Amino acid sequence: MREYDAQRVGGLARRLTGILITRGQNPDAVPSVVEEPLAALQAAEARIPARYRNAVADHPAISAWVRDIAQAGRPGPGGAPGIANGRSLLIVGTTGTGKTHQAYGAIRCLVSAGVRLRWKATTAADLYADLRPRPGHDGERELMDLARCPLLIIDDLGAAKNSEWTEEITMRLINRRYNEMLPTLLTTNLGMADLREHIGDRVASRLTEMTDKVILDGPDRRRALAAERRHFDAATAI
Repeated sequence: MREYDAQRVGGLARRLTGILITRGQNPDAVPSVVEEPLAALQAAEARIPARYRNAVADHPAISAWVRDIAQAGRPGPGGAPGIANGRSLLIVGTTGTGKTHQAYGAIRCLVSAGVRLRWKATTAADLYADLRPRPGHDGERELMDLARCPLLIIDDLGAAKNSEWTEEITMRLINRRYNEMLPTLLTTNLGMADLREHIGDRVASRLTEMTDKVILDGPDRRRALAAERRHFDAATAI
C-alpha cells in the first residue's frame, strides 16, 4: 500500500482553511493523538494486582455484560465511550473457581474495547478496614467516593466479619449505587441465602434487583495448579 502526504487541493480547501483561521484555529496544526486502548490497558494493568494482570473474562455471561456496559457508554473525550448507567454483576462460586480472575478480566476487556472509565477495586475486608473510624481519616469522604465511582469491584462480599456497623456501611454504599444505577461488580463465596443473612435483607434485596447473577463451578483452580506444579517438580527431579 502506498502512503502519500496530505495536500490541499482546490478552492474548497482554501475556503475551509479560511473558516478555520477565522475561528482562531491553525489549519496546519497536528491533531492531538487520542490515547490508544493499548496505552489505557497498560495504565489499568498497573493498578491491577500482579496475579491478575493477564486475566481474561471468558465466561459468556460476563463477556455479555462487558459488551452491554461498553455499548451503553456515553461519548467522552475524543469520542471514546465512558461508563454510564447499567446493570451490575454478582459472581458467585466456591473458593478457587476464578471469580476474582473474571472480575479483573472484565476491567481489562472494557479498557481494551476503548471504554474510558474510572474504576476502583477492593475486597470487602479492606473496604471495612479503610472506612473504620480513626483519627485523621475522613471515612465519610472515602465512602462517598466509592459510592460515586463509575465502576466499582467489591471482591469477597460476605467474607469479612459482620457487625451492625459493617451492615450499615454496606447498605449505604450499595443503596447509593442502586439509586444511581452505577455498575458494580461483586464476587462472593456465599449462596444467596447465606449472603442475605450476612449482609441483611435490605442489601440483599437491592442486589437481587440490580445484578445479573453468574455462578462459577468446578474444582479449586489454586489447588489444581499446585498439584500440577508438584507433579512437574516430581517428573523433572527423576
